[in-house]
Amino acid sequence: MSSYHYDPKTTRADQEELDANIRNKIEQVRVQFPRVGYRPLLHHLKRNGVQIGETRLRRILGESGLFIKPKKRFVKTTQSNHDCLVYPNLIKEMTIDNINQVWAGDITYIRINNGFVFLAVILDLYSRKVIGWAISKRIDRHLTLDALKMAIIRRNPPEGVIHHSDRGVQYLCEDYTGLLLDNKFFISCSAKGNPYDNAWLESFMKTLKYEEIYMGNYETYIDVIENLPIFIDEVYNKKRLHSSLRYLPPEEFEDKTRNESGDRPKFIL
Repeated sequence: MSSYHYDPKTTRADQEELDANIRNKIEQVRVQFPRVGYRPLLHHLKRNGVQIGETRLRRILGESGLFIKPKKRFVKTTQSNHDCLVYPNLIKEMTIDNINQVWAGDITYIRINNGFVFLAVILDLYSRKVIGWAISKRIDRHLTLDALKMAIIRRNPPEGVIHHSDRGVQYLCEDYTGLLLDNKFFISCSAKGNPYDNAWLESFMKTLKYEEIYMGNYETYIDVIENLPIFIDEVYNKKRLHSSLRYLPPEEFEDKTRNESGDRPKFIL
């Protein structure tokens, strides 16, 4: 059994070594129980032979940044209480084998010091490439429209592309659906209350937050507008490898697909 009680004869170097050993023990517990709080953690440590008091444990957790942060408050981005026409799901179990067959749109929020910033993206579901995006302090139709307009300009899509989204008013309002119909899109919506119908966007948003936003410690609106576009266009689209894309980044996967003479990869949505 290890003892970590304070000893007035302990030197500073000895104290730092003891603290380091305790941090290692804490991290070992957290591997199995990632979100365990400090009180249960104290008992886990004692069960593993580490005799430490609550005050010292709290000090080490605080100094090492090991306190569990509370889960961020959920911000609703889907405003589905509206009178707009809702379209059927056209892509359920659909097989795709090329770009510009299905585009999908979604919105997420980014917490900053004084509130939230909202991001709308358009993803090509075949390559997982972000082909359109927009950032705003307001979650309204202008946010989604700007992302769609960017995607249309960048891709110059053929007739018959399916546009898939949730049932939010930002995607089903007259301005947005009008732009889709003017460009000969077919419109598709997720089933009510079924997040798995848009799982590809959920996966992208998780990647975005865990690999860029949380790591980058975004604090201000300027942080978002200066850094997020670089991550989307230069890192995610051009460098991040996807196992489902033969371990290629989206842009390279698209280029390779265009140049392949044989059968293209197929994905079932």
